[in-house]
Amino acid sequence: MRFFSKGKKKDKLILIFDVGSSSVGGTIFWAQKSGIPKIVFSIREPIALEDNIEATRFLYLTMKSLEVVANKAHKSGIGAPDSIYCILSSPWHVSQTRVIRVEKNTPFTFTPKLAVDLINKEISLFENEYSAKYNDNGSSVRSIEFKNIKTMLNGYETSKPLDQKTKELEMTIFVSISPEQVLKKIENTIIKYFHTKEVKFSSFTLTSFAIVRDIFVNQENFLLVDIDGEMTDISMVKNNILHESISFPLGLNFMVRKIAATFHSSLDEAKSIISLFKDGHATLSEVKKLSPIMESLKQEWLIKFQESLASLSKDISVPANIYLVSDKKMADFFSETIKTEQLNQYTLTESKFKIVFLDTEIFHEMATFKGDITRDPGLTIDSIYINRYLVNPV
Repeated sequence: MRFFSKGKKKDKLILIFDVGSSSVGGTIFWAQKSGIPKIVFSIREPIALEDNIEATRFLYLTMKSLEVVANKAHKSGIGAPDSIYCILSSPWHVSQTRVIRVEKNTPFTFTPKLAVDLINKEISLFENEYSAKYNDNGSSVRSIEFKNIKTMLNGYETSKPLDQKTKELEMTIFVSISPEQVLKKIENTIIKYFHTKEVKFSSFTLTSFAIVRDIFVNQENFLLVDIDGEMTDISMVKNNILHESISFPLGLNFMVRKIAATFHSSLDEAKSIISLFKDGHATLSEVKKLSPIMESLKQEWLIKFQESLASLSKDISVPANIYLVSDKKMADFFSETIKTEQLNQYTLTESKFKIVFLDTEIFHEMATFKGDITRDPGLTIDSIYINRYLVNPV
């Protein structure tokens, strides 16, 4: 319950854009001091699916979908937002957990300036590494978020490290960066409809981690798996720390393209074929033709998933609990794929996988909705995170 006098400042109106690899979402909510957002507008616009993926064309199509969402949010008549945020999924950002270590023979003071200098240096190193590995055209990148996960002095974790003396310092930080070209296009598209000085960016990796950690407070070790149109993102959490993240370019759409090519159908028809097959409504001849193809696609995705887990785990076990973000219609398909015995044979797991699909029911009482607006799981996660951590921390 909330007890605010009329003289106190009203709740803030927040607009969020959610940019993924299959769609762009938009939501408007009142950020309440209780930490529970009141969502009053929600929309999701698909990104046009084409036979081939080309980076420049894909960015163009994504901005077209963003423009549709921004236009509809502007025409909603709800009012001018106090702040605008944009949550990015792969491939629009790269995130990494990095460890900073400093060791000296004589004690030194861990000052705020030293902290800032070390963090800025590490972010610069990350940006340079990304540019050297992925950025062929030499365009710049921008850091969009930073989170200090853990600080240790002389081998002991501390919540108040500043101005303390130490010989050994270790900081674990989470950093996300994005290509400047992508961020500028997003900003310019939004500014067409909303007069704002700043669009604040964050990653869905950090956003979903924070909310899942808050919900499942007794679960310190888990995997976050986000299966979108073109990408699958996996994040490993150990001892409530976002240990590492990895992505691979196989999502829902590679299956659609393969089925379309096999049946000589359009991409929309391929989606319908997959849906009918999954729901058990395909004809006998379609099932006979489709079954080996779907099995092959399942194995192709599973191999990449296994390789990613092996890369994440290194010398530590893989958590058994998985929290899955996916298209609701395909959640069961991917859940069963992950649970197959072949995966357990090749991966060192703590026990058999337990998979929880992050649907809106999971967030009951963490957000409220006006009327019958769409309950979108991704946008709900975004709203809870922004309200709880960035607007009105509780």
